[in-house]
Amino acid sequence: MMTPFPPPIRTGLMAYGMSGKLFHAPFLAAHPGFALHAGVERHTPRLAADYPGVRSYPSVAEFLADPALELVVVNAPSGLHVALARAALQAGKHVLVEKPVAAAAAEWQALLALARTQNRHLLAYQNRRWDTDFGAVRRVVESGRLGPLSEAHFRYDRYRAALSPKAFKEAPGPAVGLAYDLGPHLLDQAISLFGRPLAVHKVQGYFRPGTRVDDFFSFHLRYPAGLNVWLTAGLLVADPGPAYVLHGTQGSYRKGRTDPQEAQLLAGLRPTDPAYGHEPPGSDGRLTLAGPAGALQTWPDPAAPGNYLGLFDAVFQTVRHGAAYPIRAEQVAWQLEALEQPAAW
Repeated sequence: MMTPFPPPIRTGLMAYGMSGKLFHAPFLAAHPGFALHAGVERHTPRLAADYPGVRSYPSVAEFLADPALELVVVNAPSGLHVALARAALQAGKHVLVEKPVAAAAAEWQALLALARTQNRHLLAYQNRRWDTDFGAVRRVVESGRLGPLSEAHFRYDRYRAALSPKAFKEAPGPAVGLAYDLGPHLLDQAISLFGRPLAVHKVQGYFRPGTRVDDFFSFHLRYPAGLNVWLTAGLLVADPGPAYVLHGTQGSYRKGRTDPQEAQLLAGLRPTDPAYGHEPPGSDGRLTLAGPAGALQTWPDPAAPGNYLGLFDAVFQTVRHGAAYPIRAEQVAWQLEALEQPAAW
């Protein structure tokens, strides 16, 4: 007799702006383990127009009072993440919270303690582990072909000289600024590959006219055996270089920021489309290895397609089957320890 497939997880979104529309709803709709059930829409309801039958609530309190709701995606402005995650856990819901999950490791630990008390899962949404380009980097690192690594450089650069029209992004406060916006992506990728660093050195900069929040950062992570990792991002980089550069005793690897998923989602492509997650032609990484006599040879390194459905499948397996979630709670705490420390200058 076949084991029945478990019922889908009835899931709700705390907001239906760009994040909800691009990075959550399409995947919840595509994965058979989820049912997109409801959302919070304080002003103009739009969710049901895209996903008929989904409920819209004008307030968080009414949303969390829905007894059918099992999993809440906290995708509101970053300064509200802790309070909204706490409210959802207190309402007896499982929680998937976007980056940054909190401003400090102590806040994250308090939420984890509450989740244990409520017997609910608290999970961090770190979708960039499933980027096409980072998948290629992970494969090369884990293959060992570069030999023991001596240095790694991860960058996430943009050119956005104008201040954001979203006031909450430009007002000083907890979990605001570029370090808390793009830093969680880069820190999570480094921690997922290399573990907890022995030491972290952080610098920040303020360069856009009129800015009150950082628009440049760099983290230097020091690891055992001499490995040094630099994570850098800036909002005034008009000509970005490679997103990933790694050097080891046997060779080097470089890879551009070539993940197509956000652009494809903006264009209306579904995560189940055969073309989804495939890099554009000419996006291959470059792998240079030393031969037995020390001669260097370089090859193009094509990437396998990425897909954020992998994250949602991990959420499903954890909530429904108790599987270990790959974005471990302690890894999130290590990320926050790096983010909250004072900048060197």
